[in-house]
Amino acid sequence: MTALNDSQKTAVSGWIRDGQKLSEIQQRIAKEFDLRLTYMEVRLLVDDLKLVPKDIDPPQPPVPAAPPAGVVPGPQPASGSTQPPALLGTGPVPAGALGAPGAKPVVVVDKVTRPGTLASGSVTFTDGQQATWYLDQRGQLGMVPAQKGYRPPPTDVEEFQIALEQELARLGM
Repeated sequence: MTALNDSQKTAVSGWIRDGQKLSEIQQRIAKEFDLRLTYMEVRLLVDDLKLVPKDIDPPQPPVPAAPPAGVVPGPQPASGSTQPPALLGTGPVPAGALGAPGAKPVVVVDKVTRPGTLASGSVTFTDGQQATWYLDQRGQLGMVPAQKGYRPPPTDVEEFQIALEQELARLGM
């Protein structure tokens, strides 16, 4: 890697303070200093200058997900078990939550995603019926009701999709 002189280092420091990203700095170094550096070389240069570019965000610790009020996680298989994990949210639903005016489906995201899916979980609809749901590798939503042939009320389907989107966003998915 070709070393930059002091005035060039000062210019790069200014670009970082102006909020430019590493890829933009890489392009400016090529254009203004006629130096071709790889992205990694630019990253190391910025690191050597003890600067923090705007496109390098410190990792955020994951926020533990708390189950919705009144939902009790189901039993989990023992460590090393070959059984799939039990569905979460299969416990009791709060009294008065089902069928009450303004009631909404209760959506739970599995802590351990089912194999072959992006996300999975369970839902309890306002009429008390339950189903498992999953997002496949193409991002398409699928649902398997616990009772064969069950179809949730249309308003529940819409509320389920809204609640699912909110829950996945809350988990950073």
